[in-house]
Amino acid sequence: MRNALLMSGFLALVALPVDGNEPLTLAVSPAQSFAPAVLRVRIRVEPSVGNRSLEVIADSGDFYRSSEIQLEGDRSPATMNIELRGVPVGNYRVVGILRDREGHERSMVYRDVKVIGSEISD
Repeated sequence: MRNALLMSGFLALVALPVDGNEPLTLAVSPAQSFAPAVLRVRIRVEPSVGNRSLEVIADSGDFYRSSEIQLEGDRSPATMNIELRGVPVGNYRVVGILRDREGHERSMVYRDVKVIGSEISD
């Protein structure tokens, strides 16, 4: 009986999707760095015929940068990497927005990161 329970539990874990079927996930590294920073953004998009564009935004209020990537639905790569170079001091929200062919938002995710100064005090 115990073995059957263990086997059932194992099979249930194997059957669960790793990413929870989220249409969009985003990771930013490093979470804290010194200016001028290079932020590496890794985006995972669940393949779907409705995916048409992905916008990635880094915004601190004093600094703004964005990139838009055109997608080819379910034929687009599942994982994309973007580097944001020369990012100045600030608290940033890095946002990923997945859109359909009409430009409507399908999914949105964000991560907060901090870029600190490298001033040395006496």
